[in-house]
Amino acid sequence: MTRYSREPENPAKSVKARGSYLRVHFKNTREVGRAIQHMPLRRAIKFLKNVIEHKEIVPFKRFNGGVGRKAQCKQWGACQGRWPEKSADFVLQLLKNAEANAEVKSLDADHLVVDHVQVNQAPKTRRRTYRAHGRINPYKSSPCHIEIFLTEKETVVPKPSDVEEPTKKKESKKKLKRQKMMDRGE
Repeated sequence: MTRYSREPENPAKSVKARGSYLRVHFKNTREVGRAIQHMPLRRAIKFLKNVIEHKEIVPFKRFNGGVGRKAQCKQWGACQGRWPEKSADFVLQLLKNAEANAEVKSLDADHLVVDHVQVNQAPKTRRRTYRAHGRINPYKSSPCHIEIFLTEKETVVPKPSDVEEPTKKKESKKKLKRQKMMDRGE
């Protein structure tokens, strides 16, 4: 049994999935994980499939050096983003694995939410590349560990609308002063 960074709050209503030493870029995978955090499972799977087809974009907020600006990022409130297909595919496989784990636990897949996503760096694999004048430089990959928790959420009951009081329009101090002066003048 593998160790996770933390345990879910309600283990009976949660499922876990984990991938170790995955040969996919850490930085791209971290941004993909951040994008699907707190999404419902069905929406997260649809989002990752759309990323692979370049219909939706993953916003790059931390590891964004040299990342181009894209118009699709506007919906995320960002300006830089990419479509990391390999990272999206690896995370999609983990989500499907977690969904299968939920089936075994007899949890309702339609109420599952991505509760926790963590991407850690794994040890770099070393290779070498040959350069001009007989030199050799390192040629490393940046693999990662990914862990995902899915939690079954109860349906949210909206507040009844009949007890809401009408919102009062906010008036500026300047307008209130002017109104007071007009009232004194009359």
